[in-house]
Amino acid sequence: MKKYNFTINGNKYNVKIQNVEDNIADIEVNGMTFKVELEKKMAAASTKTPKLVRLASSPSTESESSTVKTSSPTAPKGTGNVKSPLPGVILNIFVKEGDYVKIGQRLIVLEAMKMENNINADKEGYIKAVKVKQGDPVLEGDILIQIGA
Repeated sequence: MKKYNFTINGNKYNVKIQNVEDNIADIEVNGMTFKVELEKKMAAASTKTPKLVRLASSPSTESESSTVKTSSPTAPKGTGNVKSPLPGVILNIFVKEGDYVKIGQRLIVLEAMKMENNINADKEGYIKAVKVKQGDPVLEGDILIQIGA
């Protein structure tokens, strides 16, 4: 039950809303009970469905813009970061700083949605830094490994 105090033209009213069903409300005003019909407004513009707003996503890997879509599959992809393609937990890391990796070589096993996902190198070069360790939780787009020339 909701209680309200109104002052209209200097007169005070104590209003209690006892029950509301559809567009009929049972209210009590200064001790007297009334049935009030509420006006239903068509609210086409306002909905109760929440609006989904997504943040800008970053690509799972970085490459030089000149080689993103124009390089052949056998051409080197340059240096950059290997990022997590989806949120999960690091299960295994197969490389360490200073190791030389080739394209397609397995770097990390990531558990996501109860499945193990292999994260492979998409560039050739030396491992400059491993940014995660076994058991770390990661989000989509987090940098896992930096590969340099």
